Amino acid sequence: MTARLAVLVSGSGTLLQALIDSPSPEFTITGVISDRADAFGLQRARDAGIATEIVSVAQFPDRDDWNIQMASVLTALQPDWIVCAGFMRILGEQVLGAFPGRIINSHPALLPAFPGAHGVRDAMAYGVHVTGCTIHLVDTGVDTGPILAQEVVAIEPDDDEATLHERIKVVERALLLQTVRDLCRHGCTINGRKVTIP
Repeated sequence: MTARLAVLVSGSGTLLQALIDSPSPEFTITGVISDRADAFGLQRARDAGIATEIVSVAQFPDRDDWNIQMASVLTALQPDWIVCAGFMRILGEQVLGAFPGRIINSHPALLPAFPGAHGVRDAMAYGVHVTGCTIHLVDTGVDTGPILAQEVVAIEPDDDEATLHERIKVVERALLLQTVRDLCRHGCTINGRKVTIP
């Protein structure tokens, strides 16, 4: 059975493109939603014939109303899994409660170290010798959900933030794709902070 994916994007959509470019019997992308009208990920989706929708925070009087609308739009897509692929908003209880244990995120650092919007920069500033990427389930915190998969990327002596981030992205795209395939094929079991994919 082919799982239905909804993908959330805020920017260029390179992680989305990796999912689009890797046709898989495990999943089909039924819709792409962005919080930003200028997100290039929307164009990537349109070019692939995938339905898109914009749910901008600025359209709503408060964050609860935005989350209610986001939950409504997602529910209409009937997704088995929701993938936050470079999505830069924190999802509220209205969304998380509608899709418990079914929302995943990709982060360019080895969580729990260096959460937030500047994981690559923060890792370099701290002076660690390795960093990487993490695929995790989404909860109410910032990059605090249970971890599904991680992969290490070494920091080279001549790296700057841009070069390191590009090398992380290569690993991140492959890890996200494999994790999504595994989840669509087998699902997962959540026991506290431990997640098992059979």
